[in-house]
Amino acid sequence: MKFTMERATLLKAVAQAQSVVERRNTIPILANVLIEAEGDTVMFRATDLDIEVVDRADAKVERAGSTTVAAVTLNEIVRKLPDGALVTLTEDGNKGRLSIEAGRSNFSLATLPKDDFPVMASSDYETSFTCPAPVLRRLFDKSKFAISTEETRYYLNGVYMHVADSDGGKVLRCVATDGHRLARIDADIPEGASGMPGVIVPRKTVGELRKLLDDDEMQIEVSVSETKVRFATPNLTLTSKVIDGTFPDYSRVIPAGNTRKLEVDASEFAKAVDRVATVSSERSRAVKLSLDEDRLVLSVNAPDSGAATEELAVAYGDERLEIGFNAKYLLEIASQVDRENAVFMFNSSGDPTLMREGNDTSAVYVVMPMRV
Repeated sequence: MKFTMERATLLKAVAQAQSVVERRNTIPILANVLIEAEGDTVMFRATDLDIEVVDRADAKVERAGSTTVAAVTLNEIVRKLPDGALVTLTEDGNKGRLSIEAGRSNFSLATLPKDDFPVMASSDYETSFTCPAPVLRRLFDKSKFAISTEETRYYLNGVYMHVADSDGGKVLRCVATDGHRLARIDADIPEGASGMPGVIVPRKTVGELRKLLDDDEMQIEVSVSETKVRFATPNLTLTSKVIDGTFPDYSRVIPAGNTRKLEVDASEFAKAVDRVATVSSERSRAVKLSLDEDRLVLSVNAPDSGAATEELAVAYGDERLEIGFNAKYLLEIASQVDRENAVFMFNSSGDPTLMREGNDTSAVYVVMPMRV
């Protein structure tokens, strides 16, 4: 195998592959990337047995072939090469080495046989549809902060992507929750998606998927089965197992009877929460919200380190209310708001609070209060 590729193109492909590779694993081949050169295309394939990423890139292929080499090491070498360099990769099958040449730089890496590399079994997908990258990006970006990190509740360790009924008909919906906060994001249902089985997309897959979604013009082909989900662009395919579990009935958590309405500038609110939370060294320190007519006072009282208060002008016309929240959760939810105003709907100091962006109900957040 021998091919030449521009450094930036090679780096993009190798970086995508090496990010899937697990740093600590007991199977040496899983630390490698499978490189396959044929025609005028080179494919880079990496897997951790749960996720597989395949990146295709154009190259000048002099000799077709394939091999596997340490993904992290290859990425580090290519990253440190000068911009604009032409990089030639040559495999010597007899010596079990891959040489990397660029200008006066020359590297030689050990290889492992490509036959040992595990390729994820292809799946029959029940549903396939095409979705614009910005739509998928919004669905996952706005929900992923609420993914649980608690391994015992493994079925919450991802984003639940499914088709749901809403007031305007069926929608494509992403939901995530960790029991303390919840995010529910809706988008217009793409053509061909209505029969899709609901799947829980794992946290790591959500992180890898984000790298596919930066191009606003890109259309992403989404394929879903009961056990796998695949996201594909012309040059990149990300295939992942889904979490084998049942996502809880989240609709029971979303309050319907909250009538006390607070409207506040989302950016100013987030900055104020961040400022008052500074006096506390504890990440879970409660921020108290004291609401009176058109007035909000944020306060933190940390007996060991100090106290802080800040007043904000807001739109609030209901009876007086004091309620506490984890400062970190408030910040994360407030930072999701793209519009100017955040609308909070309260019931009492002990009930879940609902938050949305202005009058837009396609993004709904729920946060549990804390005792203060």
